[in-house]
Amino acid sequence: VQLQASGGGLVQAGGSLRLSCAAPRSIFSVFRGYDMAWFRQAPGKERESVASITWNGRTNYSDSVKGRFTISRDNGKKTVYLQMNSLKSEDTSVYYCNLDPPSNEWGQGTLVTVSS
Repeated sequence: VQLQASGGGLVQAGGSLRLSCAAPRSIFSVFRGYDMAWFRQAPGKERESVASITWNGRTNYSDSVKGRFTISRDNGKKTVYLQMNSLKSEDTSVYYCNLDPPSNEWGQGTLVTVSS
C-alpha cells in the first residue's frame, strides 16, 4: 500500500503546517481498521516515526514532537492529518505516512523546510 503525503512547504521557525495523507482507493473499505503513522527522514539520517494513531483514535508521539504535533484521522474522508505547530529547524525533513507498522511501500513524501 502506497500512501501519498501532501501539504509540506517552507515555513519560518515557530510557524505551523498541516500535512495530509489520503488513502488509496484499494484500501477504502478497510481504512478504518488500520493503525496509521507519520514518519520523517532528514538528510543523512534514518527514517523515524513521529506520530501514530490507532484504528480507534489512540495517539502516540515521539519525544521530539510531543506537545507540538497532533495526529488525527477522518475515516469518512480516508485521510490522516499531522498538525505541526511551533516548528523548529530540526523538524526539517521529508514526511511520509504509512500503516503502523509500516508496509514495505513508501510514497514520495512531502518536504517540510523550517527556516530559522
